[in-house]
Amino acid sequence: MTEAAKGAAAAAPPEPVPAPGRRSRITPEREAELYAAVLDLLREVGYDALTMDAVAARTRSSKATLYRQWGGKAELVVRAVRHGKPGKLEGTDTGSLRGDLHELMSREDDCTMEQNSALMRGLAMAVHSNPDLRQAFREQLVEPEMAEFRKLVQRAVDRGEVRPDCPALDFVVHMLAGGFVVRALIENQPPTQAFLRSYIDAVVLPALGAPTTS
Repeated sequence: MTEAAKGAAAAAPPEPVPAPGRRSRITPEREAELYAAVLDLLREVGYDALTMDAVAARTRSSKATLYRQWGGKAELVVRAVRHGKPGKLEGTDTGSLRGDLHELMSREDDCTMEQNSALMRGLAMAVHSNPDLRQAFREQLVEPEMAEFRKLVQRAVDRGEVRPDCPALDFVVHMLAGGFVVRALIENQPPTQAFLRSYIDAVVLPALGAPTTS
């Protein structure tokens, strides 16, 4: 090599090194397939017995890829649950609070609602004993949905359907979650669209002082 070539080589900038730990891209279809497999495993074995090895085997993925993409089991599970929900509250505006709440209840058929009710009961127990799951659950599911519910109810206040000083305003989500979860404990029956619509009309709307007919 000539002296000029050596000088040019020495002056050339080094080749860039890829950043470590960068997430690999997966298609939306593959992501949906992975989330569905995670939800199936949750229903089969519960959160505590679910392992990343089992997810990798079920989805024919490498465990290293799963960790790169989601960081750990808690993050993966919460994202799978969020992906499996029927849709965001954002954009639900039928013109009345009753219409909005009934619309939300119609997004899942009775079979799916029964499956998700059992899934959420199992996760509720795991949340209490797994700090990582509890944090991910609050950040990615509870807090965003609470914020959207507050907007939905605020529209009802703005329309004059609910008094702004109604003491039940802070407990709308609590009431809805109670109706969804507790029926199985009291009546040994899953929630259904008909039950939840009746519950909204008989309990939630009267507590808010809102009209119970459209």
